[in-house]
Order: sequence, then structure tokens, then C-alpha cells
Amino acid sequence: MKRLLHLSDLHFGRDRPELLDPLIEQINGLAPDLVAISGDLTQRARDWQFMRAREMIDRIKAPCLVVPGNHDTPLDNLFERVLMPWRRYRKWISCDLEPQIHDTDWSVVGVNSVNPLGWQRGRFSLGDIRRVQTCFAQTPEDAYRIVVAHHPLEHQPGETKRLTRGAQHARAELSRIGTDIILSGHLHSWYADTFAMVPDQTPAVLQIHVGTSLSDRLRGEENDFNLLTLKRSAARVDRYACRADRSGYDLSRTVHFSRTDMGWHSA
Repeated sequence: MKRLLHLSDLHFGRDRPELLDPLIEQINGLAPDLVAISGDLTQRARDWQFMRAREMIDRIKAPCLVVPGNHDTPLDNLFERVLMPWRRYRKWISCDLEPQIHDTDWSVVGVNSVNPLGWQRGRFSLGDIRRVQTCFAQTPEDAYRIVVAHHPLEHQPGETKRLTRGAQHARAELSRIGTDIILSGHLHSWYADTFAMVPDQTPAVLQIHVGTSLSDRLRGEENDFNLLTLKRSAARVDRYACRADRSGYDLSRTVHFSRTDMGWHSA
């Protein structure tokens, strides 16, 4: 069994400081095997915002796998955004924009879905798919194959943001190479289910979105995070939502999934 805790869209610079200590205390209390942070650590890619994100990561006891989001590039400095968009991210967070972790139970692969010149709209390229396939090549057959990216590959009805460039092809190809779960953020909304738009006869892949764990930029939902409990052929997703008094996070919803030869389905 593995337990993965999923955070996203911390937005230091537009965060709720009173939530930071309760969030870290809860993360460490749950003692996950891995914490995945799917981008937007900062609001405007300032050094001081990255510094605060770094301090938070250092307080988490579990290993952390972090990928950047579109807010982690300098929106208001065109020179930097074109020529060196990741200078501050590399300085404070990691030189590796697409980290990966492998053991006998899972392969967790980060993808940098940010297009610095496109600002909000992400991209999932053919090169990204080839890299994920290479990373999964040595993964044991019954182990989990998980992708972490900032931008989702499918939106729910009513979403106004533009879908990730290359999303349709990526959904089909990631299913073909045996991906089990895709973790993402960006939309500041929670969702956990299989992709609705995939070709016939391709295994169903779980898409799990988490909202914003710390930011005051809410879209009608509470600050939240996810805890995934992964067994051989079953997955449980627990959503923890912020209390009204902002003193911590409570379990607000649990969904279960089962894995078969044709992928995942609700259990």
C-alpha cells in the first residue's frame, strides 16, 4: 500500500498565512509516502514568494515531488519570461522541472506543462509523452504509473479557461502506455473521476484535480488537499477541506475506484 498526498496552487503572495501551520501539521500527521505539489507555488514568481514556498517544503517530513505552474514564471517581466523563465524556480525550488520517483510499488513522473509564452494555457507535447513512456518502461506490471502536471487534460462543463494544448492526444497516448492516474491543479476546483473523452478500447485513466491548498483565490470551493491510498487494484481518494474557522482541514469526501484490465471505474 502507498499513500500520496496531493497539494496544488499554493500561490504564496496571495496565500492565507493562518492556514500554513495547520496544513503542515496535518500533512506530517498523515505521514504520506510522498507529497506531490502540482504547480503555482507563487503568485508572481518573486524571490520572496519562492523563499516562502521553499520554507514550507522544508517543513514537510515526507519526500516531495514538485512541478511548476504558470504563475511560477514572471508574468510582468517579458525579458525574463522569454529568456530565463525558470531562473527563480531553479534557484529556490529545484533545478529539475520534471522530477520522478520510482520503486517497486509505483513510478511517479512530473511533467512541466507550462508554456511561458502562453501564460495560462498549458501544453502537453509529443516529447512529454515519449519521456513519460520511457520513465514507465521499467515499472513493474502491477505497480502504479502516475503523472503529475499543473494543467489538466480534461475540463468539466462550464470551465472558462482554455484546455491544455495537445490534451486530446495526450489522454489517448497516456492511456495506451498504461498510465493509472494523472494529478493536476490550475483550475482551483476539485474533481476525481475517469476521463470522459477517450477512444474506445483504451483503458480508463483516473484524473484527479485538487483545488488551492492555501490561496485566497477561491472559485466557490474551500481550500483543500487530497490523500490517495493506493492498493494493488483499488484506490481511495480522500478530500480534506478547510474548516470555516480556518483552524485546519477536515475529511469532506471520499471516493473509491477499482482497477481492471480496462482501467479504472468507480467502486
